[in-house]
Amino acid sequence: MVHVTPTSDAWIPDYLKTVTSLVAKHGGKYLARTLSHERLEWPSKEAAEGFYRDPAYQPSLRARLEGAVNELFLIEGKDDFASS
Repeated sequence: MVHVTPTSDAWIPDYLKTVTSLVAKHGGKYLARTLSHERLEWPSKEAAEGFYRDPAYQPSLRARLEGAVNELFLIEGKDDFASS
Protein backbone atom coordinates (compact mmCIF):
# COMPACT_ATOMS: atom_id res chain seq x y z
CA MET A 1 0.00 0.00 0.00
CA VAL A 2 1.16 3.52 -0.75
CA HIS A 3 -0.35 6.32 1.26
CA VAL A 4 0.18 9.79 -0.23
CA THR A 5 -0.86 13.09 1.34
CA PRO A 6 -0.37 15.80 -1.31
CA THR A 7 1.10 19.12 -0.26
CA SER A 8 0.04 20.59 -3.63
CA ASP A 9 -2.61 19.48 -6.14
CA ALA A 10 -0.87 20.95 -9.21
CA TRP A 11 1.03 17.77 -10.16
CA ILE A 12 -1.85 15.31 -9.77
CA PRO A 13 -3.64 15.55 -13.18
CA ASP A 14 -0.45 14.98 -15.21
CA TYR A 15 0.73 12.30 -12.81
CA LEU A 16 -2.51 10.36 -13.16
CA LYS A 17 -2.46 10.59 -16.98
CA THR A 18 1.01 9.07 -17.08
CA VAL A 19 1.10 6.72 -14.13
CA THR A 20 -2.31 5.07 -14.45
CA SER A 21 -1.29 3.37 -17.71
CA LEU A 22 2.14 2.46 -16.30
CA VAL A 23 0.56 0.80 -13.30
CA ALA A 24 -1.64 -1.29 -15.62
CA LYS A 25 1.32 -2.06 -17.89
CA HIS A 26 3.08 -3.71 -14.97
CA GLY A 27 0.00 -5.62 -13.83
CA GLY A 28 -0.94 -3.28 -11.00
CA LYS A 29 -4.34 -1.93 -10.14
CA TYR A 30 -5.54 0.83 -7.88
CA LEU A 31 -7.60 -0.43 -4.97
CA ALA A 32 -8.54 3.08 -3.88
CA ARG A 33 -7.87 6.60 -5.09
CA THR A 34 -9.79 9.12 -3.05
CA LEU A 35 -9.43 12.30 -1.07
CA SER A 36 -11.86 10.90 1.48
CA HIS A 37 -10.33 8.42 3.88
CA GLU A 38 -10.23 7.68 7.55
CA ARG A 39 -7.46 6.29 9.69
CA LEU A 40 -8.47 4.13 12.62
CA GLU A 41 -6.05 3.14 15.33
CA TRP A 42 -6.54 0.76 18.21
CA PRO A 43 -4.33 0.48 21.27
CA SER A 44 -3.94 -3.28 20.69
CA LYS A 45 -5.01 -6.15 18.46
CA GLU A 46 -7.30 -7.29 21.26
CA ALA A 47 -9.02 -3.89 21.35
CA ALA A 48 -9.63 -3.97 17.57
CA GLU A 49 -11.01 -7.50 17.76
CA GLY A 50 -13.14 -6.52 20.75
CA PHE A 51 -14.74 -3.74 18.72
CA TYR A 52 -15.37 -6.06 15.79
CA ARG A 53 -17.09 -8.63 18.01
CA ASP A 54 -19.00 -6.14 20.17
CA PRO A 55 -22.73 -7.06 20.13
CA ALA A 56 -23.64 -3.39 19.70
CA TYR A 57 -21.62 -3.31 16.45
CA GLN A 58 -23.17 -6.41 14.90
CA PRO A 59 -26.20 -4.71 13.24
CA SER A 60 -23.90 -2.14 11.64
CA LEU A 61 -21.43 -4.83 10.63
CA ARG A 62 -24.18 -6.88 8.97
CA ALA A 63 -25.38 -3.80 7.06
CA ARG A 64 -21.83 -3.05 5.87
CA LEU A 65 -21.16 -6.65 4.83
CA GLU A 66 -24.44 -6.87 2.95
CA GLY A 67 -24.10 -3.47 1.29
CA ALA A 68 -20.48 -3.44 0.17
CA VAL A 69 -17.51 -5.45 -0.99
CA ASN A 70 -15.33 -5.62 2.09
CA GLU A 71 -11.73 -6.43 2.93
CA LEU A 72 -10.42 -5.93 6.43
CA PHE A 73 -6.71 -5.64 7.10
CA LEU A 74 -5.42 -5.58 10.64
CA ILE A 75 -1.83 -4.40 10.34
CA GLU A 76 0.47 -3.99 13.29
CA GLY A 77 2.29 -0.65 13.20
CA LYS A 78 5.88 -1.83 13.35
CA ASP A 79 8.99 -1.94 11.20
CA ASP A 80 10.72 -5.31 11.30
CA PHE A 81 13.48 -3.98 9.07
CA ALA A 82 14.45 -0.83 10.95
CA SER A 83 18.05 -0.77 12.07
CA SER A 84 18.53 -1.05 15.79
